[in-house]
Amino acid sequence: MVERAVVLLSGGMDSAVCLHAAHALGRELYPISFRYGQRHQQELAAAEAIVARLPVARWLVLDLPLDRIGGSALTDPALTPAKGGSGEGIPATYVPARNTIFLSLALGWAETLQAHEIFIGVNAIDYSGYPDCRPIFVEAFERLANLATREGVTRQSFVIRAPLLHLSKAEIVRKGLELGVDFALTRSCYDPTVEGLACGRCDACRLRLAGFEAAGTHDPIGYVKS
Repeated sequence: MVERAVVLLSGGMDSAVCLHAAHALGRELYPISFRYGQRHQQELAAAEAIVARLPVARWLVLDLPLDRIGGSALTDPALTPAKGGSGEGIPATYVPARNTIFLSLALGWAETLQAHEIFIGVNAIDYSGYPDCRPIFVEAFERLANLATREGVTRQSFVIRAPLLHLSKAEIVRKGLELGVDFALTRSCYDPTVEGLACGRCDACRLRLAGFEAAGTHDPIGYVKS
């Protein structure tokens, strides 16, 4: 029997590589994405394009009005993502409890599917300093999943897979190329133009560009000309 896997898919490069990694392991794919009031909603169109290239069993998109909570430059129009480096500490683009919320909903869907693996493309090496991208968070959520669900308590344990957790951005690029990821379909920018061009200066763009450069290859998406 083919194992089912729920995969968090934002439409960015990391989540695309994560989805392809689950596919390479032979999993039956159930990607889940969220429309949460993010200013960079173009990533959902990217997620749709990524899903179309793989044998996905079902793609689920949920609406979450996290913009009503606010507190993030990604959901509050009064705030702007930092450009050219965000300095020390947790950046303004941190969305309060985002990965906890996303994983909780992915867990609920996984339980109904009897899928015991949840894949998430978090990375703790080249990242923006979000607390919910750390190994300790992934480990803690896995424990929670097996304490708080009927499936985890009475049948089979859940496993949270984070295959990119200890990879640099360059290693993620190389892994994606090995897995056949079309990076031209992915979107990472926190503040894209209405035409879909990446700004090239926000944290997500800077990390992405540095990763492609370190991997010795070209980022195929379009950027605003400096």
